[in-house]
Parts: sequence; C-alpha cells; structure tokens
Amino acid sequence: MQHNIKIGQSLNGKSILISGGTGSFGKNFVETILKKYKPKKVVIFSRDELKQYEMAQKLPEAKYPIRYFIGDVRDRNRVFRACAGIDIIVHAAAMKHVSAAEYNPTECIATNIIGAQNIIDASIENGVSKVIALSTDKAANPINLYGASKLCSDKLFIAGNNLVGKNITRFSVVRYGNVAGSRGSVIPYFKKLAIDNIKVFPITDETATRFIIALDDGVDFVINRFSDMLGGEIFIPKLPSIKIVDLVNSFGQDYKYDIIGLRSGEKKHEIMIPKEEARNCIDMGKYYIIQPSLSWWNTKNFNLFIKDKGKKTDINFEYSSHTNDSWLTVKDIKVIIDKTNV
Repeated sequence: MQHNIKIGQSLNGKSILISGGTGSFGKNFVETILKKYKPKKVVIFSRDELKQYEMAQKLPEAKYPIRYFIGDVRDRNRVFRACAGIDIIVHAAAMKHVSAAEYNPTECIATNIIGAQNIIDASIENGVSKVIALSTDKAANPINLYGASKLCSDKLFIAGNNLVGKNITRFSVVRYGNVAGSRGSVIPYFKKLAIDNIKVFPITDETATRFIIALDDGVDFVINRFSDMLGGEIFIPKLPSIKIVDLVNSFGQDYKYDIIGLRSGEKKHEIMIPKEEARNCIDMGKYYIIQPSLSWWNTKNFNLFIKDKGKKTDINFEYSSHTNDSWLTVKDIKVIIDKTNV
C-alpha cells in the first residue's frame, strides 16, 4: 500500500489485552487469535473470578500464552498495571443491559465512561500501539443511558488520539448491532422458551427490526480493523436485518407471539449511522467508516486512504435496520437458530 499507511499488521508476536475478556465476544476473540496467530501473550482482564476459572479450564496458562488478570476497568491503578507491556488492546468491558443501566446510572457511568478513560490513559502512558473499543448501535442517537454512555465512551476514544502527542498510540471504535447467540440476546432467549415448550414468545412491536451479526463475524471484523485503522474511525460492518416476527416464525408454525410493547429506552428500529453523521461517512465496500470531525493527526492519510479504497456516502444517507438493503429470510434465521447455544 502506498502513502505510508501501515496495513496488514499481524498479531503474531504481540502482547494483547482484552478487557471484559470472559464475555461472549472476549472468549471467542481469544480462541480465534490463539488458533490463527501466534501472539506473544494474551491478557484476559475481567472482574469475574468464576468466569476466569471456567475459561482457564479450557485455555490453561500452562498450555497457552495466556494470563488471567482480575481487575475492574473502574480501578485506574489496576488498569495501568494490566496495560504494562501491552501492544494491542480490545476494550470490550461494559455495563450493557439497558434496564440495569437505567436503574443504576452511576454504576453505568463508572464502568462505561470512567472505565473508558482509564483504558485511554493507561494505553498512552504504557505506549500501547493500537486500541479498538467495542461500541453498539444504541450509541447512535441514544435514547437510554446505556447508549448515551457508549456514545460518550466513543467520543473519549476518538478524542484520545488528540492526547498522544508523539506517542504511537492510536484509538478507533467498532460499532455493530445484535450479536447472534451472545449472552442475553433474543435468539438464545427464544430458543430457551422453545426448549421449555413455551410457544408464545413476547415481542415488543410487530414491525420491529434489528441488525444481526454472527459472533465469529464480529470477532473477525475487529481483528481485520487492526490492519487498516489510522486512529479516530468508527468502523461499521454492513449487516443484514431481520424482522422480529420472522424470528418467531423461524421456529415453526406452532409458535406465536404476544405484543408486550416497547420497553423503556428501547427503539423500534436500530440505527447505526444517523443522517447527522452522513457527512463524515465513507463507504468502504464491505463496511462503513465514520471519520472523526477533528483529525489533525491523520487528515492527510485519511484522504489518501479513502481516495484509494472508498467513497463518500450521500449527504442524506442513513443506515437503519428497517431501510436496509439486506434482509435475512425465515430460512436464513432458522440456520442461525440451529447454530446458537442456549
């Protein structure tokens, strides 16, 4: 690649830390990089000792270059210690449940915002090379505290590039929708109801739609972004949409639904790129990039990279689950259900 843009960076020989490493994404991410690459070290940073113990039964330190590090992203000193000697970070730790965040707002802020700033500061001070923070569709035009806290987190990570000075550290964000099969998501919930012989599923709205991504695809997307990130981007994969009623129908003709109404802070449709961000949005073919509005550190490289690889979206562009061009059929959804563990 020309223009001195560093792409194709391998994870081989790198020391990698993943916060929230015992979650659905974290476990899959770790298993993937241990299978496909030869990292120098993988640090699992999380606060749940039981989950770390269970993960260590499958991936023991004696067999793999892996370290289990108990800690909370809220604990600034512990985060700084964990990031020592680290080359690459995936920040996946977050308080994610909408209702829990609404009821416990200070806890949500402490984890999702203060925790994010701790990761940023620790990365700069320890000379971490690249950091990708995981975000959510709920951060786009948020209507609940979880989404607002993740929007704030995204802004912190993007602005973190302004703080590095001559340091090599760069920060970017990956945003996507519902992960099929992740803990607490709708597909394993419906599947559990079916196993329990419950044939009337609760849905919020008959016309509701959602973006969906397989966990493996989400992990691969994050790994690939380390190759082309320049710092400050929000990366958004192009995903298919599903209709909630199609999800119910994919279980078979015997299954019905009961409309319970939208819960507090819940949207009928998901938006990953609002119209207000279209002016900074680039279509890269298989994914979108939302450029930072202030990017003095890499404006030249951004323009060259986009000239080579992408094109600007229309000024009125919006990426929403109900106006999406790509949809999964009932048959497609059934394949996902069959692959999903409860």
